[in-house]
Amino acid sequence: MADVTRHTEDWAALPWKQFQRNVYRLQKRIYQATRRGDFKRAHNLQRLLLRSWSARCLAVRQVTQDNRGKHTPGVDGVASLTPRQRVRLAKTLRRLSRWTTDRIRRVYIPKPGKAEKRPLGIPTMRDRACQALVKQALEPEWEAQFEPNSYGFRPGRSAHDAIEAIFNFIRLKPKYALDADIEKCFDRISHDALLKKLNAIGPLARLVRDWLKAGILDEGELLFPEAGTPQGGVISPLLANVALHGFETAITAVSRRYRIAVIRYADDFVILCEDLATLLEAQACAEAWLAEVGLRLSSAKTHVTHTLDEYQGHVGFDFLGFNVRQYRVGQYHTRTFRGQPGIKTLIKPSDKAIQRHLDEIKTIIRRYRGAPQAALVAALNPIIRGWSLYYRASVAKRAFARIDSQVYRKQYQWAQYRHRHKSPG
Repeated sequence: MADVTRHTEDWAALPWKQFQRNVYRLQKRIYQATRRGDFKRAHNLQRLLLRSWSARCLAVRQVTQDNRGKHTPGVDGVASLTPRQRVRLAKTLRRLSRWTTDRIRRVYIPKPGKAEKRPLGIPTMRDRACQALVKQALEPEWEAQFEPNSYGFRPGRSAHDAIEAIFNFIRLKPKYALDADIEKCFDRISHDALLKKLNAIGPLARLVRDWLKAGILDEGELLFPEAGTPQGGVISPLLANVALHGFETAITAVSRRYRIAVIRYADDFVILCEDLATLLEAQACAEAWLAEVGLRLSSAKTHVTHTLDEYQGHVGFDFLGFNVRQYRVGQYHTRTFRGQPGIKTLIKPSDKAIQRHLDEIKTIIRRYRGAPQAALVAALNPIIRGWSLYYRASVAKRAFARIDSQVYRKQYQWAQYRHRHKSPG
């Protein structure tokens, strides 16, 4: 693969389409070599990609122009780069063997619908570019190895794919479900277990180790983490998926008599099985497996339920903002099973997701009380459109009708406040 336009200083004039094709071809070869089990060739191709001018330019463009957090500064205070500085940074990425890692700035953002806040670790711009480059080399190798029902933070996969996998597993027969969440997953992953599982070439292993051990500047206090991958880094989601690789294989091997399904999206997962005793055995296996990588299940967010009948006060479960539940229907609405009325699986927006959406709309309308109507509409449209597009593939007719009614009422109240001296007629 020949790199072109190596010495240009004109960032906008670089052949970005050609760069993307160059990197894609290399990543495809890494993926194919890993699938064949030829790890020596895959690692040689990774070294080639790390030296590639195309990959370095794309990594810099991703963190300085494409990512949503491109204007978030690290400890050095750099929030943007000029085109000439981007070219210089891309040239600097050539010397990864002498790369020194900067410290991480910690910020806190609110969790949706909760009082507690989520800690984020913001690397410097140069470290983010380096992480993006390393991710380009590591991701195709691990995409060739990841388990089939892992959906979070992976290219070409989405939350809807996870919901579809759940539907396909339960649609013919009700199942018991373990709805679980890993407590503080990103903050507690064992560094030693992760680096051992990563098994990368020397330069990549050293860089990943340095990013994991980098000091965190938290409100003037310097902390050195013993575990965890800082949320906010470009490579952190990939490292979390690497740490959890093998989880599905271990759980599905618990029983040969009953089929077990594990659907995982990042640190949220659900285990499905028709036999309760087998499901409880799978839960114990999950706790033991997670303990090996320094993790544990959240007791507050983990419970056993059934998709059709009430169990421990629950029927169905919420996953990724959807409510998954089955209902009994008459024999003329669906096929019967051994003379018994059939079942129907309905996946709807969860009540918590609906309430969060209504609360967000309420907050925006209050914020724009004195603003012109066009400003309010411009602020509301992206929120409503995005929520509707996310849930349109589910059974959402009643949810949409409820939200439509609520939004109309709130906008009517806004209009009354904005034009209090005008009659509604």
